[in-house]
Amino acid sequence: MTDSIDRLYQAVVAAKNADPATSRTARLLRSGRSKMAKKLAEEAIEVVIDVIDGNSGAAIKESADLVYNLVTLWVAAGIEPRQVWAEMERREGLFGIAEKLPKQMAEPPSRRKVVALESRRAPKRH
Repeated sequence: MTDSIDRLYQAVVAAKNADPATSRTARLLRSGRSKMAKKLAEEAIEVVIDVIDGNSGAAIKESADLVYNLVTLWVAAGIEPRQVWAEMERREGLFGIAEKLPKQMAEPPSRRKVVALESRRAPKRH
């Protein structure tokens, strides 16, 4: 799978300078991060709806669209797949790939301290 995403990433990078009249990817990249993020969110919602409706065939197709839009947004943001893979490896080393710790435990220690301090404050009086 990572090979497929790496190839997709390279294809998106190559399309950055393509003619937007003939390249959907070039057109999407030129639309700006905000529009790209909205498109990514739309695709995610479509996947969720298809899964809820039990339409796995459509969910598979929409998932491919979701991955494409995610990779395109990575390119626009200067994020490389290897950076994401490194974060996934880091998490696997911490928790194990199949384990899910509570969100608060998964946060960096500095953030946990802030949350812990905030939770000790006296409630606001109205």
